[in-house]
Amino acid sequence: MTKILFVIPLVLIASAAHAQQQGHDACARDVSRFCRAQMQDGDQIVLACLKQNRARISKACQAMLASHGQ
Repeated sequence: MTKILFVIPLVLIASAAHAQQQGHDACARDVSRFCRAQMQDGDQIVLACLKQNRARISKACQAMLASHGQ
């Protein structure tokens, strides 16, 4: 029983990391294309750049932003 309680948080952490990676993959090309100058300025700056260029970014990246409440 103790082993199961230990494994469940690890599975949840792994699935959250996988979801974050998919989000990164969905927007990686858009970040390179529209926000290259801000890439070293941190996630919040890059997010602001993507939001500023929302009309120009890919549908996949737009969907990822929307699914995260952005």
